[in-house]
Amino acid sequence: MSAYELRPSIAVSDIQRAVAFYEGKLGLPVLESGPSADIEEGSRVYGSGGGPALSVYESDTAGKTSATLATWYVDDIDQIVDELVLSGVEFVRYDQFEHDAKGITPRAGGGRIAWFQDPDGNTFAIEADV
Repeated sequence: MSAYELRPSIAVSDIQRAVAFYEGKLGLPVLESGPSADIEEGSRVYGSGGGPALSVYESDTAGKTSATLATWYVDDIDQIVDELVLSGVEFVRYDQFEHDAKGITPRAGGGRIAWFQDPDGNTFAIEADV
């Protein structure tokens, strides 16, 4: 399996609301669109990091986990958090972690991390080594 591309698939309850978030707020480019089960145009494949990176599809199973589903590894976490906040993304703060004013927390083993959610409550992270 290690020779093949791996891409997370994220369930959303409303593909149009997801499009507004993933394309509008996160600025991800659409590489493909198509059906999701019997929903015409109910899925998207988004690019990130130079290739296909994230599949989003409409499903009744949207937002059923609180686990982090995907992480972007960035060079300047402060800059990315600032840009996303300006786009309307809200960062999640967890009681068990110390957060700075931007919602960034030290990562176990070094570096820093911040979490945000899409409109269905699917959790994503941004991490940086410094």
